[in-house]
Amino acid sequence: MAKVIRAENISKAYRLGEISTGTLSQDLHRWWNNVRGKEDPFLKIGEANDRSKKGNSDVVWSLKDINFEIEQGDAVGIIGRNGAGKSTLLKLLSRVTAPTTGTMKAHGRIASLLEVGTGFHPELTGRENIYLNGAILGMRKSEINRKFDEIVNFSGVERYIDTPVKRYSSGMYVRLAFAVAAHLESEILIVDEVLAVGDAEFQKKCLGKMGDVSKGEGRTVLFVSHNMPSILELCNQGIYMKNGCLVNTGNINSVVSRYLDSGAGVRFVNKKEEITKPEIMYAMIDEDELEKGNLYMNFKFNSPFSLQPPVIGILINNSLAQPVFTTNPRMHSSNYGTRGKASSGEVSLRITDLPLLSGEYSVSCFLGDMVNDFNSYLDCLRFNFQAKNVDNSKVPELKYVGSVNIKNAEWKLL
Repeated sequence: MAKVIRAENISKAYRLGEISTGTLSQDLHRWWNNVRGKEDPFLKIGEANDRSKKGNSDVVWSLKDINFEIEQGDAVGIIGRNGAGKSTLLKLLSRVTAPTTGTMKAHGRIASLLEVGTGFHPELTGRENIYLNGAILGMRKSEINRKFDEIVNFSGVERYIDTPVKRYSSGMYVRLAFAVAAHLESEILIVDEVLAVGDAEFQKKCLGKMGDVSKGEGRTVLFVSHNMPSILELCNQGIYMKNGCLVNTGNINSVVSRYLDSGAGVRFVNKKEEITKPEIMYAMIDEDELEKGNLYMNFKFNSPFSLQPPVIGILINNSLAQPVFTTNPRMHSSNYGTRGKASSGEVSLRITDLPLLSGEYSVSCFLGDMVNDFNSYLDCLRFNFQAKNVDNSKVPELKYVGSVNIKNAEWKLL
């Protein structure tokens, strides 16, 4: 397969607190060095793109020394925590901004959907924006005419197609923007996390269309999402980024496994830090209880104000990042709130005879009170579980699928 995208030593720096790039003399000097292929002479040594650390310099490197190649027809999932540099990378690919150092080469026309509102003129109607986007891609009016009805039908905004898009809701905006990007004849389709704005049915529809674009039409798709099941369903290749650096590339299954194994999303608070909102300070899983088939968890929390009462909930995901079950005191303990309010303390959870099949699981935690949720910690704990009393040794070709182990089922031959 031909290489359609090649990134070589890509870095991107942003200077904090400044709008201009300097004097006219500096701009001319910078331009002359760029023409000769030399580095920007006014660059400062900056810091990694790590939001969990405070910096002292006025330069932040959103991307640092990124190298990869993408082949024609690949569907590439780009994953990583918030602030990893995923959106910045897509902006470089879309030529919205230029890299500070390095070169980015893309062969073919690029259609991108980066965020709600980009690519559309708010004063123009939906119809006019479709033709505008097609013209930007270099398409003739006759080519756009052939695609027009398909775009409108896919977006579901037929009734409002002659209304200025500034009057659209964010969901309508995304529906039309995705339909335009996916149906116009570009060789490369770039989609950021904007699909989260749409409803579940439309997200499924978009994933199906992106699959058709990649597998059926042989076009290249780059997709950024925190939804691992969607990434695994759509993509065959992956890029895992962390703090502006490329951690891993390759087969999507191995890249997602590496991301999940890293404990991405963990952020327990240092005791020396000032608490400005309710925080879970510490959480643990009792390994001895797991061996017995039970789940026992203990949490310590702290808050600058009283919680009435404090509520900690959990979400269990399987190794594919698919939700298995959730539990919190609002669901199961009617007398939980009788102890009143508290600003610090401990909460425990015990689930006996855990109804899971053997496998690896992650735990996301949520802190709030009986009404509000104040904080969340995604994939903050992981555990391996070995199900008890599950024996299929006599039927070796039988494989258990799913995650839930139903223990009160009784089969009879009638």
